[in-house]
Amino acid sequence: MAEYTDPRECDGDGVADEMPELSDGDDEDIDNDEAQWMEEEDEEDSQPVTVTCLFCDRLLSSVPATLQHCTAEHQVNLVDLIRKHNLDDYGYIKMINYIRSTKCVASCLTVLPDAPLPWEGEDYLRPVLQDDPLLQTDPEELCEGSSLSMCPSSGTESHDALQQRARAAEERARNSEEALARAMDDLHKLKLLAQGLVLNAETGRSGNTGAVAELREDEDEAYFSSYGHYSIHEEMLKDKVRTESYRDFMYRNPEVFRDKVVLDVGCGTGILSMFAARAGAKKVIAVDQSEIIYQAMDIVRSNQLEDKITLIKGRIEDIKLPVEKVDIIISEWMGYFLLFESMLDSVLYARDLYLADGGSVYPDLCNISLAVVGDTQKHQDHIAFWDDVYGFNMACMKKAVVPEAMVEVVKTETLISEPTVIQTIDCNRVCLSELEFASDFCLKITNTTDCTAIVGYFDIFFDKGCSNKVMFSTGPQVTKTHWKQTVFLLERPVSVQAGEELRGKIIVRKNKKDPRSLLVTFDLGDRKLTYSLQ
Repeated sequence: MAEYTDPRECDGDGVADEMPELSDGDDEDIDNDEAQWMEEEDEEDSQPVTVTCLFCDRLLSSVPATLQHCTAEHQVNLVDLIRKHNLDDYGYIKMINYIRSTKCVASCLTVLPDAPLPWEGEDYLRPVLQDDPLLQTDPEELCEGSSLSMCPSSGTESHDALQQRARAAEERARNSEEALARAMDDLHKLKLLAQGLVLNAETGRSGNTGAVAELREDEDEAYFSSYGHYSIHEEMLKDKVRTESYRDFMYRNPEVFRDKVVLDVGCGTGILSMFAARAGAKKVIAVDQSEIIYQAMDIVRSNQLEDKITLIKGRIEDIKLPVEKVDIIISEWMGYFLLFESMLDSVLYARDLYLADGGSVYPDLCNISLAVVGDTQKHQDHIAFWDDVYGFNMACMKKAVVPEAMVEVVKTETLISEPTVIQTIDCNRVCLSELEFASDFCLKITNTTDCTAIVGYFDIFFDKGCSNKVMFSTGPQVTKTHWKQTVFLLERPVSVQAGEELRGKIIVRKNKKDPRSLLVTFDLGDRKLTYSLQ
């Protein structure tokens, strides 16, 4: 996520002073919009509502009538289901769509286990019926309404029920106002960010801890939020090349872990921490800022490893470990083209602060390689395509398309050069500044054809102190991984001859606007191309 700098906090370097003022007319626009929304909501409220029963073709006049019908005719109380399974808004929506899409028998819903529920898949977020009134109903309101409807209807109790409903409505209104205020604040921040991007204002900060370490928590929220959902962890765990390499390194080298204190940076589901514990570690400290760590805590308890593994929620740069030093740091920090997402910065921060003398970071060695690709069909599909789109010239689109590096699996038969290593990183020695680098390269061509792209990938090594060394590659010549390869398409193919050499220079640097993204520049002599990974 790009850095946000409040112009009021700038120290007179001129950047903030030149930033144009925002329009003051926004509040009036918002008031007008709110009035329009209220009018539209009044109009919608006056329209008759028709609700289709979940279990038959009966049409009901309202959501409460539908709930009563389901209870009386089908012996299914939806409010009881919401309460029994503690369904939030998403869970309720999934349940309604599951019932409609599978046309399940009503009686099946009364005998469901507590977990897993049959509607947990993300597909059930897609509505089955257009404008389904049941999907537009707040499950909390359903439960509140049900509680009130069960109260006796005496005058005093009816008055109490109305007061309770009024208090609940006031609470919802208060929450809505707070949410609107937060949204307006976020909008203001986005406007300031947009101004900074337009002006190309420098957002670099002083200090030697690195741009990633100096990101505020709110600036880094998008990155960690992306790792909060289970799907990305499922993809990584199912990557056997990745996961089994870490497992084999630890299980085949127990002497490295025996009675050691281990730090797992970015632990995710805790799989590496549990490998380390099973390999003989005395204590494992697992750190992650994303919400997945709460599932990791349950996973650790489920495997009776809570006496060895301590989990801490937070960025490694922001927390304090319960120990002064650790013997080993493990982490699966690699991103596309190795350095995308800049998580290695956090590992190096932990290394410099917590790693004991004689300790090691694992994996300890890695390298980045390049090769030449000759795939005219791929080039036609993604680049030449814009020259003639249904008879129209859209070649100007290439200026937006070409600079975006692609992440995909490259076919081995399209490689037309021998690979070459352009950078090797020793994680126990490398400095933060060395993660931005320039390197000359020479690629020996093996086929006479057109060069349409350059592909990049990386190799990982578990080497230091290991009697059984382990490595894996993300190259196109071996079993594919979830990292795939990074492809830098050329706007214009280059004719090459077998036996000749393609010489150039590559420059890899962080994007100053977003230090977790990368800018990669190729200088091929007669052309200079810059690509972004973001």
